[in-house]
Amino acid sequence: MTTVQMVQMFAERIAENVERVIVGKSREVRMVLVALLCRGHVLIEDVPGVGKTVLAKAIARSIGSTFKRIQFTPDLLPSDITGVNVFNQQTGRFEYRPGPVVAHIVLADEINRATPKTQSALLEAMEEGQVTVDGATHPLPDPFVVLATENPIEYEGTFPLPEAQLDRFLIRISLGYPSRRGEIEMLSRQHYEHPLERLGQVATLDELRAAQEQIRHVYVDDLLKEYIVSLVEATRRHEDVYLGAGPRGSLALYNASRAWAAMQGRDYVIPDDVKELAEPTLAHRIIVNPAARMRNVDARAIVREVLGVVPVPGARPLGGASAESTTRRRLPFGGS
Repeated sequence: MTTVQMVQMFAERIAENVERVIVGKSREVRMVLVALLCRGHVLIEDVPGVGKTVLAKAIARSIGSTFKRIQFTPDLLPSDITGVNVFNQQTGRFEYRPGPVVAHIVLADEINRATPKTQSALLEAMEEGQVTVDGATHPLPDPFVVLATENPIEYEGTFPLPEAQLDRFLIRISLGYPSRRGEIEMLSRQHYEHPLERLGQVATLDELRAAQEQIRHVYVDDLLKEYIVSLVEATRRHEDVYLGAGPRGSLALYNASRAWAAMQGRDYVIPDDVKELAEPTLAHRIIVNPAARMRNVDARAIVREVLGVVPVPGARPLGGASAESTTRRRLPFGGS
């Protein structure tokens, strides 16, 4: 068995376990696993009651990690997240009391309800894997992943996430409502108790760290690197975009594509991997200009449009169409 196949089996074990409590959301569960393998963070944007919190708890239980939940409110202070120094009368010294951010998996629930000052307390933790309290730096556990949720419908009493913080999230997903059949199955599963109560551990943190290390060895051809950069550059030139995705967006798409390829059992990335991860990794980094917002244009639609315009490596136009045509026949990778 190859190392990539071990990553695939590791991801499948966790996905199957989580899907015992999250019904009909296979793709979304695997997107969270992509972030987990990339040491990235996830923004789950959806209406209340669709299973955002349950998803975070199920992931944590599946790998046996520590889990903390932070309920963001307007009166939450940065020290409520990072922790504080408390004077110990017996020793005569200040001692650090860790906040809820010190955990392997942190659920930042309704993150857009906190003030910008409190939201910014997560920036150092998400980017550097550490927190600074009274000038002293404290490392966070390895791995460290933030799963943040926000309600896109309710705007009263909320503070939109700044672009700098949105850019820290590797992936943004939406769970959406379950299908009719899935919702009926959910009712049946919870007839006596919530399935989460019986959810067991199926992997270890050591296995996760080993899988994260193997992702670094997934091969990406130079043509695909050019394709990724071309997609990101196209978001910057789009007429409906005020601010396109930055270099961190290119890196996010690059790493996420490698993780997705490994989860499919491959040690190399193909164009379809990039296409699959483009919207979740790039859309939340794009700011649509006001005129386009008036026409109900959203960032996800822009990414889909860009995918249809940027030429795919190893593809040629059909019927003499231009290279910018959205209709193409994809040849084997590297073909002409």
